[in-house]
Amino acid sequence: MKYVCPLIVVKDIKIARDFYERLGQKVKYDFGENVTFEGDFAIHLQDHFEKLLGVSGVRDSIILKKSNNFELYFETEEIDRVYEELKEAKVEFIHEIREQPWGQRVMRFYDPDFHIIEVGETMESVAIHYFRIGMSIEDICKKTSLPQEFVKKATGFLED
Repeated sequence: MKYVCPLIVVKDIKIARDFYERLGQKVKYDFGENVTFEGDFAIHLQDHFEKLLGVSGVRDSIILKKSNNFELYFETEEIDRVYEELKEAKVEFIHEIREQPWGQRVMRFYDPDFHIIEVGETMESVAIHYFRIGMSIEDICKKTSLPQEFVKKATGFLED
């Protein structure tokens, strides 16, 4: 058996697709009621999904909103720019950019169907930031829990 991808259920496939494309995701496959993005996650139209489950029309939707038990995680080297674009688009933030204990800055917000989306800066960016402000390789490793080889490569001390 091979794991393929996470699939989230959405109320309106067009709205959801547009939202993820604005986040920079590119469509890999579009099957109408199911769209897979190159990052290997998929969105599936709620009405169709409920029919596949055999619960369509049986009762109110079984799809929970704001269940807060799952998130899609993305990384960027331009977290401040992404944050400004999301703020302009009036997304509902769970929290704005905040620094995690290991030094990575992240934000969490809801997509149009209230799935949690996390966007964090790449760990390479974190290592480079700490290096540029004068931290030693050893101190960066201690702060971030990243392996020394990773930090050396990110900061240019280790060739490919």
